[in-house]
Amino acid sequence: MLLPQRHVCNSPRMLRSERNLSAPVKLSYASYESVKENDQNAEQPIIIMHGLFGSKSNWNTLSKSIHRKTKRKVIVVDARNHGDSPHSSNMSYKDMAEDVIHLLNDLGFEKAILVGHSMGGSAMMYTALNFPQHVEKLAVVDMSPVKTSPSLMEIKKIFKAMDLVTADGSPTLSKARKIVDQQLEKSIKSSALRQFLIANLVEEDSGKYKWRVNLPVLEQAFSTQIAVFPKIESKIYENPTLFIGGGNSDYIRVEDHDAIRKLFPLAEFHYIDGANHWVHADKPIEFVDLLTNFINRTVS
Repeated sequence: MLLPQRHVCNSPRMLRSERNLSAPVKLSYASYESVKENDQNAEQPIIIMHGLFGSKSNWNTLSKSIHRKTKRKVIVVDARNHGDSPHSSNMSYKDMAEDVIHLLNDLGFEKAILVGHSMGGSAMMYTALNFPQHVEKLAVVDMSPVKTSPSLMEIKKIFKAMDLVTADGSPTLSKARKIVDQQLEKSIKSSALRQFLIANLVEEDSGKYKWRVNLPVLEQAFSTQIAVFPKIESKIYENPTLFIGGGNSDYIRVEDHDAIRKLFPLAEFHYIDGANHWVHADKPIEFVDLLTNFINRTVS
């Protein structure tokens, strides 16, 4: 039997608090592990981080599959300013990497296999480059440390659309989400994308609603801190690294492979046909097979 265990900050009052100091935040996470001790090996865990506007709940079903196929504990985190993790005025990959290392230390693990999608992929790449001694393997889902996809800048339109919506006065959260969906539809045509965003709408007080993500900070940091991978000098990550790209996505370009290998010499690249940027959602079976085969492979 598989038990997902959810963990949040120690104090509810800390959940939405603004932290102005550049210090690690205590990430909210869910862990997936077997009840039977003899079914859970002593290997290091897998830590997964979602992309921009996402949360740990996006990976619930996938995490169960990854655990079953690897027999490793799977820990899915909410990045700072997302989900149930604390809000902070700082939103750089340096901050996010330190959050991951802080979590590892809290949980008593020396190393982990890191997996990240999009923004989470950049955070995990930065972690591996700066704290290689704590990273057994690295898997990056549809994100490159070399060039930014032109489509990534379309997210600026999403910020503007989210800034303008309002659902205050709606009697229920369900009704509020329907109202917000109608408002977002004017500028965001993809129903799937709108539903992904609307999952972040929560009730603040009776009849008042807000975005669960720290929208002002994310919007401010997007162009300079999130959309662009930091310049890394004289640092490489020399352990096994997997890049999984969507066959229909332009985030990981074939012509950039050599430049990526300057940072990650053991990088291997796989593209899943028919998948867009949300590779794991578009082709979950193929994605889990690729990822778990990489994780289970013995390093020679």
